[in-house]
Amino acid sequence: MKVTIGRRGDALSAYVAKKDLEEIIIDMERPEIWGGWVDLANGWRLGLPEMAAETRLPITVEARRISGDTP
Repeated sequence: MKVTIGRRGDALSAYVAKKDLEEIIIDMERPEIWGGWVDLANGWRLGLPEMAAETRLPITVEARRISGDTP
């Protein structure tokens, strides 16, 4: 799924246009965010692609939903 990763104040957020869903990223596997999982405030866990740590935000990437029950 296409996910836009950006900043919302001091926090990182993820926006899924197809679901009209924007959630704060509350936890991440790697400090540089890329190439691991991120947990969203709604309970979803997304797998993000490998990218350079200095990748500028906002950016739209192809992510995969690993878990979470929210439709």
